[in-house]
Amino acid sequence: MEHLHPNASRSVTAAVQSSARTMWFTGVAIASVYGVISVSGLIGNITLIKTFCSAKSIRNVPNLFMSSLALGDVLLLVTCAPVDASRYLSEEWLFGRVGCKVIPFIQLTSVGVSVFTLTALSADRYRAIVKPLDIQTSSTTTSIVLRAVLIWVFSLLLAVPEAIYSDLHTFNVTSTNESFVTCAPYPHAGELHPKIHSMASFLIFYVIPLLVISMYYTFIARSLMRSASDLPVEGNVQARQQVESRKRLAKTVLVFVGLFAVCWLPSHVIYLYRSYHYSQVDTSLVHFVCSVIARILAFTNSCLNPFALYLLSKTFQKQFNQHLCCCCRVILRRSSQSSTHYNTRVTSVRSTHHSVASLSMINGVRLYAVDHEDQEDCV
Repeated sequence: MEHLHPNASRSVTAAVQSSARTMWFTGVAIASVYGVISVSGLIGNITLIKTFCSAKSIRNVPNLFMSSLALGDVLLLVTCAPVDASRYLSEEWLFGRVGCKVIPFIQLTSVGVSVFTLTALSADRYRAIVKPLDIQTSSTTTSIVLRAVLIWVFSLLLAVPEAIYSDLHTFNVTSTNESFVTCAPYPHAGELHPKIHSMASFLIFYVIPLLVISMYYTFIARSLMRSASDLPVEGNVQARQQVESRKRLAKTVLVFVGLFAVCWLPSHVIYLYRSYHYSQVDTSLVHFVCSVIARILAFTNSCLNPFALYLLSKTFQKQFNQHLCCCCRVILRRSSQSSTHYNTRVTSVRSTHHSVASLSMINGVRLYAVDHEDQEDCV
């Protein structure tokens, strides 16, 4: 029997090490998925914002709102996605008490900007299709920007309680008799706070806005059906084109709304489940997999809109390609410029003083010409 103890100990140690390695590789894989989402989302959303700000031909009401939507997604991907990914690489909260208050605040602000901007877009499509005469008085650039700013202010105000109540709390795992410290968006005492918080978030940032959007689209669908039946079979080509254009824009906004609803529903469901089982920490594999999928889906929503718009709009597709290719050309030229500049400096060090002066003058003229060319391409 004495000989079995070392073998048993080694087996337990090997099992623990194997489990730790598996968890580490799993964490790296999940963090890599977050990285792909963040990079693709940043490229898509930043190019979208640049496209809408630069091209006056497509600077209209829906596109200005979409720029605001993209800005909220950029904020989420830059600040919250890395923090969320770090949870799968470390068992401890790495960002301190300040990070615990700032990160949830930013995330809820971004979610608010997304869902309230989609509501505003749906309202705009309702006015354009059902009440086209009213939109002429409310579609100036100033009024659109003001509405977008008000959405941001409203979202920031709704997220203030998140910053106030979020704090570091210790949770106990009864099955393993272990404890861990993590960031939670509500006071630790009692089970009522998490239930109120999760239900309020679900209603304010999901159910109510989607109900309002559904109401708008019910009226839009009814109006489009009526317009299609009232148009004559032949003639009035301009009226038909206008109806088709309105349908296309309404379809684009509806796709955005559908993506938001699908991507954020699992996250809300998981949060509600945790809040109503607050005294128990679910350590099952099923809960872990569902939580990972829900979180990744939520962040995926922040990178989907530019690509959805790219597939739905040929005009945006053309402008997007132009700006993306322009940025790639600038990066390649600057990389080539840095390499040439480095080679010139190495050659200059080995030359006489006269050669150094000549090369500097030639190099300076050439570099100016490249910069000027880049500027012309991007305008």
